[in-house]
Amino acid sequence: MTDLRRATPRDLAEILADLPSYWGDRDVRHLHHPMFVREFGDTAFVSGDVDGYLFGFVAPAHIGYIHAVAVHRRRRGTGVGRHLHTAFAAAARARGATRLKAITGPANAESIQFHERIGFKADLVTDYSGPGQDRVVLTRDLP
Repeated sequence: MTDLRRATPRDLAEILADLPSYWGDRDVRHLHHPMFVREFGDTAFVSGDVDGYLFGFVAPAHIGYIHAVAVHRRRRGTGVGRHLHTAFAAAARARGATRLKAITGPANAESIQFHERIGFKADLVTDYSGPGQDRVVLTRDLP
């Protein structure tokens, strides 16, 4: 497995320059605010040569929130996503988190299935992001 390290502004620029390699044709630029690297950098990770990345933070309610996680198409299926989640869980636990949480759209079956495989529970929440904007809330307790 490749080494993980803290994400840098340079990594973020590289990710933004190649978003389709991580997200396909989905327009997710809005998920990549610089604050996730600059302000929450202690819980923002990249793997290897930006084979994958995870941006998160620990909320005051002791929840480790996974804001964005993606693996480059060249490294899918190699364990990078699981490795990123493990590192984030350890960092979140060290900051007092007792639970992990992520949000995705109901159509994102790949993300939902991945998170369920690594122990998350998926719940569809109607109107989570406003009227007609259902989301799947993924949660997992930290030991």
